[in-house]
Amino acid sequence: MILRSCILINSFFIKQTDTIKEALKKLDITAEKVLFVVDEQSKFIGTISDGDIRRYILNVGQLELNKTIEKIYNNDSIFIFKDEFELELAKKLLFEHKIEAITVIERNGIITDLITWSQAFSENMEKNRKKIDIPVVIMAGGKGTRLEPFTKIFPKALIPVGEKPILQIIIEKFYASGIKEFLVSLNYKGDMIESYFNGIDKNYSVEGVWEKEFLGTAGSLSLIDKKKLKEDFILTNCDIIVNADYSEVLDFHREHNASLTILSAVKHYRIPYGVINFKEKGKVIKISEKPEFTFTINAGVYILNKETLDYIPKDKRLDMNQLIDKLIANKKIIQTYPVNENDYIDIGDWTEFKRSKSKLEILKGY
Repeated sequence: MILRSCILINSFFIKQTDTIKEALKKLDITAEKVLFVVDEQSKFIGTISDGDIRRYILNVGQLELNKTIEKIYNNDSIFIFKDEFELELAKKLLFEHKIEAITVIERNGIITDLITWSQAFSENMEKNRKKIDIPVVIMAGGKGTRLEPFTKIFPKALIPVGEKPILQIIIEKFYASGIKEFLVSLNYKGDMIESYFNGIDKNYSVEGVWEKEFLGTAGSLSLIDKKKLKEDFILTNCDIIVNADYSEVLDFHREHNASLTILSAVKHYRIPYGVINFKEKGKVIKISEKPEFTFTINAGVYILNKETLDYIPKDKRLDMNQLIDKLIANKKIIQTYPVNENDYIDIGDWTEFKRSKSKLEILKGY
């Protein structure tokens, strides 16, 4: 058994009277997908996962982060008694119930340990996920000006993160989900991207789709032959990684009969200063010391029905927000699928690039 210190175990605990906002913060801090709900005597009474919170947000249609988790958490959770613990039993329960972690408890309900999926299985989590077989379109034609001066020499897609360029990391994450067909929109220094992927051994296909002009974040979709696409396809930027179970996202997209599903991330921002609210003539009403705000942001990854291509003009600049507005105006169904902040990695500028390295290390086990 993997015995942790009491301090480390306690970081996974949350009380049923705590708020959704507090749960999201703890999920970010622990970099796991589940917390363990305990009562006032620190006895195990259930679990709450990022999926539980996502379903709640989708059901109520808004971020009610000051609500308690009391009606959200799962009070019928799986656990193992300490005197019955075996690693093979933990693996069996994790796999059968498709859960992220399992608690080990004393007969009196006190948690003594917890086993996560990544600890129980040596192989990557993606190997146990349901495979999907739809193409991925990756936008890699931009100049990457926020990452200058590096992008004066190399395209953004070939920026190395560790031992591999970011585009290869993105493709291999999707490949682990069963995807083998990748269409890459090319323009700025696109020949370098083609040369790189032509020169490596791979078990997937990478086909370039060349823009003559810069067509924005959606315009180059007009250059893709619809015959190469299945009913649905994934669209992503070349500087974004979203660690999600894409079979679940695809099921969600199809269950809602959506034309387009936006993967979104719940982001927390803390203003590092006191914020002053005042009226006319400078009369101060209130000062909020280092306030925190929570937003649901566009993560830059989408699932689209191929019929959305009918709304994209040929060889004309179009950004994704414009396409989404056009689909909404035409009464098409647009859904969002929220993920946890730690499952979202953006290397679009140098600040985020530096943060992304540690996040990618965390996600290696997934």
